[in-house]
Amino acid sequence: MIKNILVTGANGQLGSEIKQLSESLSNYHFTFTDVDELDITNKQDIESFIIANKIHIIINCAAYTAVDKAESEKQLADEINHFAVKYLAEVAKAKHVQLIHISTDYVFDGKGFKPYTDEDDKNPLNVYGKTKLEGEKALLEINPEGAVIVRTSWVYSSFGNNFVKTMLRLGEDKMELNVICDQVGAPTYARDLASCILQNLLDPTNKEAMVYHFTNEGVCSWYDFALEIMSLGEKECKVKPIPTSAYPTPAQRPFYSLLDKSKIKEDYNIDIPYWKSSLKKCIEKIQIDSSESLNFKDAKQEK
Repeated sequence: MIKNILVTGANGQLGSEIKQLSESLSNYHFTFTDVDELDITNKQDIESFIIANKIHIIINCAAYTAVDKAESEKQLADEINHFAVKYLAEVAKAKHVQLIHISTDYVFDGKGFKPYTDEDDKNPLNVYGKTKLEGEKALLEINPEGAVIVRTSWVYSSFGNNFVKTMLRLGEDKMELNVICDQVGAPTYARDLASCILQNLLDPTNKEAMVYHFTNEGVCSWYDFALEIMSLGEKECKVKPIPTSAYPTPAQRPFYSLLDKSKIKEDYNIDIPYWKSSLKKCIEKIQIDSSESLNFKDAKQEK
């Protein structure tokens, strides 16, 4: 039987990667929605959509991710990161639909000294992290069969706006950049996460909701990350390390948010790529996409 999969937040980084990878999966039928096609903050809309499209699996990539803006838009962040997840979980349980939900390292306070396991105490420092944690709690309390929460961190892609693309753009225009050196974690190439979801999480064996961590292997600071981006992108821009105190933001960030991935690696027997290897692949794809876009523009002008 071909299973029908709903992917919410389809225009984001992870949703876009899933869309591209899904083209090679013939045993699933995918429906991709963003806010214009489906309002996940409306429970009735979710239920009607699930019934009309005979959905078997939901991959919820939708989220309010503007971390600093969330400090002044608490209600909107709560609606998308908390209540929408609650409604998705309620409908999933009632209609016997599998739910895969994406969460964040920001549910932790970053005051630890070893990689966080899924069972470690949560203590988010900002509104974004708090609303994401409330969404997790709601899902786990409702507990739809086969549900999975995947926490990740520092997500980037060739799609959308992210740290990698910002650094490449600034590296073109500036001779020097200051980047924070005392916040430590692990970057995640959205394509690697999308591949893990599609290859491993669509046929659940778990009866109760599970929590997994997925990032690329390794550890770095934002400064280390920026240095590698400039190197791989062949930018001449000099990157200088600065402490968090020198770059105040509305939302407080965790200083250490490395996630322990042993559970997902053991349960699914997977090898996760090292962050520098994945970053290289992503930057190469960005460069190819940029070159093709320029060629297309040139061809149009010639006509």
